[in-house]
Amino acid sequence: MPFGRAQIEQILPHRDPFLLIDEVIELDPGKRVVARRAVRSEDPWFAGHFPGRPVMPGVLIVEAMAQTGAIAVLFEEANRGKIAFFAGIDDCRFKRVVEPGDVLTLTCEITEMRGPIGRGKATAYVGDALAARGTLTFAVER
Repeated sequence: MPFGRAQIEQILPHRDPFLLIDEVIELDPGKRVVARRAVRSEDPWFAGHFPGRPVMPGVLIVEAMAQTGAIAVLFEEANRGKIAFFAGIDDCRFKRVVEPGDVLTLTCEITEMRGPIGRGKATAYVGDALAARGTLTFAVER
């Protein structure tokens, strides 16, 4: 630890412009992961969301949390080379806007696995400020 995009791309199938995490800074496979995303002014969504007031779309913050959780699950040997499909989110709340120049610290703690279906509690912080949280549901490809 930490490891960057080259290693992340060996675990996740996502690629630019949809790979939303830059580095993994903590990892306990199958249990917990912490990752980061530097939010850049050249990120493609800022051209339209919103002109003159760039804000990272909430749905992309949720996707970044989901990709973070997928690292914890797909790093496990039994899941290598598989895809973790995002199946749902519960209790999602957004607490602050995310803007160019912010660094998101994303966490996901896997709370339940039953066969290929799992759940995890995820957060996104900017510094000490909570930006978003939610409980993710995912299905690992068989």
